[in-house]
Amino acid sequence: MERLQAFQTAARKGGFVLVSESGEGTVQWLRKKLSGTVRDTRQHMCIDSFTNSVTIYWMTAPGEVKSQTFRGVAALEEWFEQIPETTMQR
Repeated sequence: MERLQAFQTAARKGGFVLVSESGEGTVQWLRKKLSGTVRDTRQHMCIDSFTNSVTIYWMTAPGEVKSQTFRGVAALEEWFEQIPETTMQR
């Protein structure tokens, strides 16, 4: 339970807000506001208490979805700190 709370805290610090939660509370979906970086475009996060993991999904181009799964809070926080490529405005 402590790990899930740590994931939730890291998610809030990373700019995510809660969107929905399963009835049993085993899965939470969060989203991030639009940003000026490629990696931050339409980011969604799933915190799964069954697998004790977090998966972040983002769209890099129309129809192209990428994801990254984290099993540790430190790795998630490190990923947030990376400097992503900026989006070119058209």
